[in-house]
Amino acid sequence: MVNVISENTSLILAAEDCSPEEFEQFHYFSKQEQRFISNLVAHGPVLLKGARGSGKSALMIEASRRMYPENPISSAFGIYISLRHLELLRSEGEKYEGMLCQLIIDAVNNTVLKAGNLFDFNALPNITSLQKELSSLSIAAQKRIVILFDDAAHIGREAPLHEFFDIFRTLSSSIISCKAAIYPGVTKFGTRFDVYNDATVIDVSRNDELEGYNTSFAEIVKKRFSMKLSAESFSGQFTLENVAGFMGRAVLGNMRGFIFAWNKLSENCSNNKISYANITKTLIDLASNYYWPLIEELEPKLGMYAPMINPAKEIAESIFQEAGKQNKQNVLILREISQRLLKPLEILEYTGFISIRDVSRAMKSRGRGIRYSLNLCTLLEKTPGASVTSENYTRWLNELNERNEPLELHKPSELFKIKLPELIDHGEISILNEDISKLKKSRAYPYGLTQHKIDILRAANYLTVSQLAAASNESLLELNEIGEETVKRIHSTVVQAIWM
Repeated sequence: MVNVISENTSLILAAEDCSPEEFEQFHYFSKQEQRFISNLVAHGPVLLKGARGSGKSALMIEASRRMYPENPISSAFGIYISLRHLELLRSEGEKYEGMLCQLIIDAVNNTVLKAGNLFDFNALPNITSLQKELSSLSIAAQKRIVILFDDAAHIGREAPLHEFFDIFRTLSSSIISCKAAIYPGVTKFGTRFDVYNDATVIDVSRNDELEGYNTSFAEIVKKRFSMKLSAESFSGQFTLENVAGFMGRAVLGNMRGFIFAWNKLSENCSNNKISYANITKTLIDLASNYYWPLIEELEPKLGMYAPMINPAKEIAESIFQEAGKQNKQNVLILREISQRLLKPLEILEYTGFISIRDVSRAMKSRGRGIRYSLNLCTLLEKTPGASVTSENYTRWLNELNERNEPLELHKPSELFKIKLPELIDHGEISILNEDISKLKKSRAYPYGLTQHKIDILRAANYLTVSQLAAASNESLLELNEIGEETVKRIHSTVVQAIWM
């Protein structure tokens, strides 16, 4: 039987594309994530920060499921909104405000409909009317209003963010709580929004130093991959719990990375037995066919920050080369260096190469630095012999949670010598003007479109990514050989290309 996760792209690329039944069936939330969800349901503004594929959308959707009307006894009215709308990216000023307000109005009306149309909501698409009507809805429902903005802002999309956060701040009150999912690298919150005073910032990255890490990933395997590897696959040193924990560490706890990793491990276990050889093959394959292509895929959607891609690659090569020689899972980068290389480091965090563990830590030879964990796939690629052995499996798994001293990178390091280019003077996202051939199945788009489907779309005059993104499901279904499953695949690929 073919596993549904490897065939249904929406379960890998976008939690919000899951049906309610699929969402409940395939998602598991650890104790740490339960606390995040509680923060999303509670009073007060929250910014949920995490790298691509870290599970922000799933947390927001689960929070909305725990509020009214999904949960009739909840004291909060939950409204989930995905901001993956092409025209929103192209708008500024009053047009942006009007479009964002209309999206909120539509989401509220859909939620009121789910509640059985028990309440009136007649807001106009402006912030004054919207705020007034939301307050009236809160009073009528006798519940707090919680608005969950998914994909509100992320790396490379800084131009309109001050407008979003102005609205976020204006709407927030004692009865209206705004929550937003953002990526690392959001810097332009605007002059009116003080990020650490006007919101609680939660980093959703999964820290392998916390208790229950292995158990959490083992539970994810049970939920999502029950048909992939049987109990007989695990023997000797390899248990479901420690293999799941090891693969979780390999991808720095990133949920999307873990799904790719476990699928690839299952494929490599052709004899249905876990071994060091097929774990090695899995990690090396992910390094070359998952991590490095992510950087390639990112470049055309970075806007003004596109020139930072090459420095990001250079930094990754330098860090992993040195860490691989010394078999170090963590690096401590002098603050002066990390501040100068901030944007390319944010790109590496976004793509899952590194993950911040300590924002400030004393270094042995004076000064303070930022500690990053490294993904084990790229680290293994740069390690002499490039092989997972019993020794480094035990060390990297670190079940005893022993303190591993990080590699320290100071001014004498190669990292200090890396120079950054000048930024381009406009923020246009080039992926929008790319030919749809860009979406063909490849290392960058492993769940992309076949050449045959691209030819069908091109014949119907869908020539660019933006034209395809603007196409309605109805217009696509009118094309020959395009059915509902193909439309879902097109949607998932376009979403990955523009927003993820």
